[in-house]
Amino acid sequence: MDRNVCGIDRLGRVFLSAILLVAGYRNRQRTLGTLAFVAGSDLLATAVIQRCPLNALLGIDTCDTAQ
Repeated sequence: MDRNVCGIDRLGRVFLSAILLVAGYRNRQRTLGTLAFVAGSDLLATAVIQRCPLNALLGIDTCDTAQ
């Protein structure tokens, strides 16, 4: 599978996922907290594997062609 998440996009996902994971953990007894935790987990996973299905569907590629 080709990568489509790199650079600033990847760093932004890691930063936003950290915020969502902490917020979700702090509010884990509420539905919104659980949803925030799941969203943060998804963002972290896409940043780690450098592949986002939604980016692929929309034709977005933030990686350089030289990589």
